[in-house]
Amino acid sequence: MTSHYITPELFTFLRDLKANNNREWFEANKKRYEQQVREPLLGFISDFGMRLPEISRHYEADARKSGGSLFRIYRDVRFSKDKSPYKTQAGIHFRHEMAKDVHTPGFYLHLEPGNVFVGMGIWHPDNKTLGKIRDAIVDDPERWVAVKTDAAFRQMYELQGDSLKRPPKGYDADHPHIDDLKRKDFIAVTHYNEAAACQLDFIDEFTRCCHTAAPFMEFLTRSIELPW
Repeated sequence: MTSHYITPELFTFLRDLKANNNREWFEANKKRYEQQVREPLLGFISDFGMRLPEISRHYEADARKSGGSLFRIYRDVRFSKDKSPYKTQAGIHFRHEMAKDVHTPGFYLHLEPGNVFVGMGIWHPDNKTLGKIRDAIVDDPERWVAVKTDAAFRQMYELQGDSLKRPPKGYDADHPHIDDLKRKDFIAVTHYNEAAACQLDFIDEFTRCCHTAAPFMEFLTRSIELPW
């Protein structure tokens, strides 16, 4: 049984958009976007928002059409060689309540034909934020190890993202967790196929993903001095 949030029609629309990434086609198919992508995903955001306080009361589900948890379909092409006006994926990001003021971790769902994944953590933080996370690992290595080696977390997630080639300035090159201290991103990712995302219980699966990653998210959140 398929979900009323994420459907095969959502992925079909995104495939069609990739093949016709221009304003004329999009305007002619805007109702499809609204009915097959935007409105169902706003429903997902709203319904997951009822569950989010069980994980953290300081992360938010914002079901507004613009400026909320759903990423805009429109690309910012000002500094890009690729002038395609539309994104060919849908993204949902549940951010910390302080996200407008500082770079924070988030719970993320990525929906793209052939590339569906759940991502937890913080991507490309600024140097100050990154330094706080590194210091938290140095100050409490036992807790960091417990978080990243938790059996359920390791079974579900893989830590990904960019890393420095050399140890960051100010950190011991022989530190036992130097590979983690080299990280420029602290992202945990787990992948799904389109059929799984379209299942009626996928919102339950996404909730399970968030619960499993909660200790990881809590470590990152507290390390940058934000309430969990």
